[in-house]
Amino acid sequence: MSPSGNGLRILQRIASERPKPVVGERCDMCAVPIADAHQHVVNVQDRQLMCVCRGCYLLFTDENAELRFRAVPERYLSFPNFELAPGRWDELEIPVGLAFVFRNSLLAKTVAFYPGPAGATESELPLDAWDGVLAVNPALGRLSADTEALLLRVPEHGEGDPECYLVPIDACYQLVGQLRQVWRGFDGGQDARRVIDTFFDDVRARSRVAKEPT
Repeated sequence: MSPSGNGLRILQRIASERPKPVVGERCDMCAVPIADAHQHVVNVQDRQLMCVCRGCYLLFTDENAELRFRAVPERYLSFPNFELAPGRWDELEIPVGLAFVFRNSLLAKTVAFYPGPAGATESELPLDAWDGVLAVNPALGRLSADTEALLLRVPEHGEGDPECYLVPIDACYQLVGQLRQVWRGFDGGQDARRVIDTFFDDVRARSRVAKEPT
């Protein structure tokens, strides 16, 4: 066999033995393939959301354990009796009519984020104003730190009642990502409002009514 023919066979063998490229998503912890619809854990120290397989997810479901990683729960709750006094939203210093609020255990404080063209923007949540919201809505206190959020929506021009839902934190970041693609101007524009309406329709369908504290 000619040298050139032998070299060609070697190249063909190397090409056939080359590892196949990774297709689809993989678990950020163990690297096994995962479906497009998968679960998440929060890296509490780095404030990072990680895509994981079911096995890795189950390792971090104990809410009472002191863990660096925490599984994001799958529950959705609605609060049909949610009250927000006139002017309270302005006191929270959130410039748009939509925000999500969660407890950051690393900083030991409650933080709020609202959507915009650059993604999620943190708002310096005045604690006195937020404590006032909790005082008249004690059911909101069941929120799990780091992994769940209260999704708040205040209708424009006072048309309709304010809404509040307890949702997984990854759902909030999903909404922010969708809005970032369509956001226009200060308030988001018509496309953003359609995304928000569709998202809230889905949240309502998933939610069960939260029990009032006794």
